[in-house]
Amino acid sequence: MPKVTIHHLEVRFQVEGDDGAVFTRLFNQHIRAWSRLYEDTVARARHTESERGYGDGEGRR
Repeated sequence: MPKVTIHHLEVRFQVEGDDGAVFTRLFNQHIRAWSRLYEDTVARARHTESERGYGDGEGRR
């Protein structure tokens, strides 16, 4: 997965209560979901790479 750099992020929302707490809760919820997807993608890529080596004994010890 390519690296992404965010140079400027602006978020606007209107809520009842503490805006900062709502933003933090929503941000954490979505960053955890993104992180799980990213970790699954990396794990699948590693698994696929390890399976490619089966039967390819040339150059391996």
